[in-house]
Amino acid sequence: MHVDDGIIIAPSILASNFSRLADEVSAIDRAGADWIHLDVMDGHFVPNLTFGPPVIKALRHVTDRTFDAHLMVSNPDALLDSYAKAGAEIITVHAEACAHLDRTLSRIRELGCRAGVSLNPHSPADVLAHVLDRLDLILVMTVNPGFGGQSFIGAMAEKIATIRQMTAGRDIVIEVDGGITAETAPLVAAAGARALVAGSAVFKGDGEAAYRANIDAIRTAAAAAR
Repeated sequence: MHVDDGIIIAPSILASNFSRLADEVSAIDRAGADWIHLDVMDGHFVPNLTFGPPVIKALRHVTDRTFDAHLMVSNPDALLDSYAKAGAEIITVHAEACAHLDRTLSRIRELGCRAGVSLNPHSPADVLAHVLDRLDLILVMTVNPGFGGQSFIGAMAEKIATIRQMTAGRDIVIEVDGGITAETAPLVAAAGARALVAGSAVFKGDGEAAYRANIDAIRTAAAAAR
């Protein structure tokens, strides 16, 4: 996968109005979202429970934006095929949940998807050292996963910078998720992040015009720091 250097904004639909989910996805598409971030939680690996392949499949016709599925689940290997079939184009698993991470990442690519791995705040960057050849994306959690609306953990900027050094010369996108706003976006962008997941900061306000202003503010703040 070859990637350019532009900032990628990936609104998390976890923060949207679930009673009108298709309309919300359509609105952020028109408002300038680059990817649609899908926070999949199983109530086991993380305490919250969200949605699965049927919801993703139902939304696939609403937009042609990249579906960025973040599997916060205990048994990702059993679920990869179903998320690929539902329309996910990026599938990210947690290093902490994978007994055989190299195999899991290889399987994601076999399914025709881009392979990502996520690290919780306590996990060191060096767990990725021997799977870099399998990766298209690294997702650094800048909060503890499981809930939206949490505060950004500032110490994660150092981890992002370490990962940027590890991935130098490779076509690997560094993504961040958790507490991303127009105020924190410059911190992660300066450290090396290109894809920014934002939930509450995008979906505040009501409708497309508000979402566009929110996306533009985050993108502008991040781009200025790179």
